[in-house]
Amino acid sequence: MRSLLVSVLLLGSALAHATPTDGTDDEMTRVLEERGVIARLGSQIKQARNDVSMKASDLVVSAMGFLGVPYRYGGSSVETGFDCSGLVRAVFEQSVGKILPRRADQQAAATEVIDRSDLKPGDLVFFDTMRRAFSHVGIYVGEGKFIHAPRSGGAVRVEDMRQAYWQTRFNGARRVPLATESTSASR
Repeated sequence: MRSLLVSVLLLGSALAHATPTDGTDDEMTRVLEERGVIARLGSQIKQARNDVSMKASDLVVSAMGFLGVPYRYGGSSVETGFDCSGLVRAVFEQSVGKILPRRADQQAAATEVIDRSDLKPGDLVFFDTMRRAFSHVGIYVGEGKFIHAPRSGGAVRVEDMRQAYWQTRFNGARRVPLATESTSASR
């Protein structure tokens, strides 16, 4: 997908330099439409958005299927229970086939930094719950809420990130790159 966007930008730049200085963006758009570039890219971009959106939805639904599973330090399955990073790893592997590192800090390092205001369902949220950065992780489900495996004696549950406890411990948000079928085939 990235190489496709770079190609479009290069093509647009070349066309902009080829047109007279009084040409407008409308002229470039017209040329791209005439050559069918916009129609092809538009449908590919729309399909990529739909694919990513569906994967995020599947991921959140998959995570919700683990509600109530007991917490267990080092746990990574329904049978053994989950710790926070084990839950995240299992959800991503089962729902989208993406294998993430085992520990929360490793998951933070292996994913793309995003702004809190850009959070979308399926993104990861990190917290400092043990006096060290990225010591806890959950999956953002929307509307300020996330699903996680909280602590010994607890179970997988949904909580509100806007609660004072989570607000003061928020470490950052990350997005797991999910290559879509159509974009991974074009690389």
